[in-house]
Amino acid sequence: MFLFSTACAHGAAQGTSPQDQAALQGLVTAQAEAWNQGDAAAWSKDFTEDATFINIVGTVFEGRAQIEERHAAIFATVFKGSRTQVTVQKILFPEANIAVVDAVHEVTGHSRLPPGVQNTEAGLLRTRMRYVMKKGSGQWRIVAGQNTDVKPAP
Repeated sequence: MFLFSTACAHGAAQGTSPQDQAALQGLVTAQAEAWNQGDAAAWSKDFTEDATFINIVGTVFEGRAQIEERHAAIFATVFKGSRTQVTVQKILFPEANIAVVDAVHEVTGHSRLPPGVQNTEAGLLRTRMRYVMKKGSGQWRIVAGQNTDVKPAP
């Protein structure tokens, strides 16, 4: 089952609107649904052609094609059949056409994890995702992202 909620959203820049917040939340929702379907093309579609993404183990991917290729590989292996629940925690607008979106992902149903990554709790991998997004031609796109795993409590 897919769950999505917003804990808080902030519009700091003049010109931001509830429609912008809704569009950003919709983008994150669509991306989580794509994860749950194991669809790398749909998961990657909102990245710009020249986007940068730092994955959970610190590997940097340059461009939407590399980001999609890597997600196709993990959807076919370690995260095959996994499910994610996403909660947007904060949306900041440093400028009207720029947004920083912070979200928590909770992934279950994975067969194993990449080297150096541990479940946060038994059977649950929690990560914090930060996206920098830019609006152009009326559409929000991801220009940069970083995913960091939440380590288990000591």
